[in-house]
Parts: sequence; C-alpha cells; structure tokens
Amino acid sequence: MDQIKDGWFTESCTLWPGQAMSLQVEEVLYHKKSKFQDVMVFKSKTYGNVLVLDGVIQCTERDEFAYQEMIAYLPLCSHPCPKKVLIIGGGDGGVLREVVKNPLVESVVLCEIDEDVINVSKKYLPGMAKGFFSPKLTLHVGDGFEFMKKNQDAFDIIITDSSDPVGPAESLFKESYYQLMKAALRSGGILCSQGECQWLHLELIKEMQTFCKTLFPVVDYAYSTIPTYPSGQIGFMLCSKNPETNFKEPEKALTQEEMENMNLKYYNPEIHKASFVLPEFARKVLNEA
Repeated sequence: MDQIKDGWFTESCTLWPGQAMSLQVEEVLYHKKSKFQDVMVFKSKTYGNVLVLDGVIQCTERDEFAYQEMIAYLPLCSHPCPKKVLIIGGGDGGVLREVVKNPLVESVVLCEIDEDVINVSKKYLPGMAKGFFSPKLTLHVGDGFEFMKKNQDAFDIIITDSSDPVGPAESLFKESYYQLMKAALRSGGILCSQGECQWLHLELIKEMQTFCKTLFPVVDYAYSTIPTYPSGQIGFMLCSKNPETNFKEPEKALTQEEMENMNLKYYNPEIHKASFVLPEFARKVLNEA
C-alpha cells in the first residue's frame, strides 16, 4: 500500500521515468494479489472507481471511454464486415462493451488470463463490465497466445487491450505476437493493439511499426487523449491484411443517430480521421520507419 500516502495514490513506473500521476483517494475498495498480478480498486475523489494492476492505472470510470471507444471503433469502422472479433486482455470489459454494440459484429471471443480482473470489474466497474452479459460473447479464461495457436484464420478483427510492456504483457509487444495475430486473422482481417505513448515510447512505437510493415501491407498509428494515462495520451497500432485498407478514412462512417444509439462519448468519424494526424516530432520518426 506504499503507493497511497496522505490520501493520494501515486503511480510511478520505469517506463515513464522522472514523472508520476497522482489521484486523490476516498476509499480502497479492493486490494489482493491474484495468481498473476497485484489487483487494486479504489474510489477516487474526481475520477470515480479506478482499477490498478501492478501499481499502474488501467482505467477510471471518468475517462475510460476515450480509450475503449477508440481501440474498438478504429478497427471496426475500417473493416467492411467485422463479423467475428477476438479481444486479447480487456478483463475490465470496457472494449468488449463497445465491440458488442456494433450491429455488424455477430460473435466476440474475449481471452483474459486473469479471472480475478473480470470478477473485480463486474463488482466495482459495472458500467464497463456490462459487455460480459452480451449473448455475442464467448469468454475464454486463459492465455491468448495458446488460444490463437489453436484458432487460425478465424477472426475479422483482433484487438489487443494490454497493459504496458513490463511483466505479464511484455510479450504482447514483440514481433512473434504479431505473427500469431496475423495467422489468426482471416483474409482481409485487421488488428488493433494498444500502442503506447508518443511522448514516452517513440522508439518502441517505431520498432513495432517497422516489424509490422514486414508482416502487413497496411500499417498505421493513431492516438487518443486520456487524462489518467502517462502524458495524457495513448496510441494504437493498426495493421490490415487487406492492401486496399485506408485506416485514415472510415470504411463505414457512423451517423449521428448510430452514435447516439451506441451512446458514444469520444469516437466520431472526424476524430477517427484526426487521430492519425501526428505532431511533427512523432510524424518525422514514424514516417521514416
């Protein structure tokens, strides 16, 4: 509990040296070690309930939609017919909640290795975990690597909602993982992975983009703004097996009515296009990759 002092939770990590994020704590709701990681939920003063894994903030009730909607709708709206979707990670249920809203999606498999995260989210993050009650869902508690090895050429979309590349999620940022996703995607399939922050991890993003370009004909990087992630931003690595894909232009632009029906709070067709427009320092590095 040494991360909470004088009523404030402070997140620091070797992945963002010299900086920290603090939130005022009203009450710790849950704190236990699972088989895989340290799991904590606390009620914050201004961001609602906060899920923390191994000391790092995963989501807060106040701003989670900025991440969940973008990691879901950037790939979903770039594919002409995303019927079968696989989510790796995402035990809080937020990405799942967004994916099952899409009327074109017929079935979703969610692979989460840590069942404790699912159970904790159902109890303390009910607004996010409601996706777990969708009839479209098949829940697989286990290793996403092993699952994909057994399910080749099976999915239109694969979304990797991972924590940062330390500990259990480190392997999800490696080339071998992207090769596995490529094999599990159908022809014309699209993947979208949590792609870290351009302010902090530009070299890692460039490295990922470089190996992705050897595997896929179309690769692009987009980002979203979100206050409780390091530096207030998070990126997405998008890859398509279809050489005709243009991520910057939605294949299917959602109408105002559709967005209202889906209760979207961040994503719209304009922000879809704008999310690929990078600041000059990042554009220079990634365009040369």
